[in-house]
Amino acid sequence: MEAKEKGSRGGSEERWKGAIANLTEMTWNLDSLQKLLLKKAVFVDEETFSKASLTSEQARSIKVLEQRVETLERELDAAISAAAHARKEKRQAEAAQKAAELRAQEITRELENTTNDREGLRQMTEKVFVED
Repeated sequence: MEAKEKGSRGGSEERWKGAIANLTEMTWNLDSLQKLLLKKAVFVDEETFSKASLTSEQARSIKVLEQRVETLERELDAAISAAAHARKEKRQAEAAQKAAELRAQEITRELENTTNDREGLRQMTEKVFVED
């Protein structure tokens, strides 16, 4: 039982040591960041800060609007292409319809001619049989 308590205390101590090491490293990182910020920081009055904030916000808004314009331009190009494709398909369909109508007229004329020829042959056949 005593060995079990030592084992659980040993694991707990190691976790605490790891946590403390992590905190120490974070402290060093924060110190380095603070030193860097102090070297690079620019301190301005409230009015200048407000103007800079407004300018920054406007720059972000402009960027968003530029991206939207680019998206809309791509969508417009796609719509124009789709419309051109649809017009092409429509012209092809109209040409196919015209060809089909002309073929139907041709077949109708041929049918009428064949019917007339058949009628003429029937009449001639009747004449021949009547004359015999």
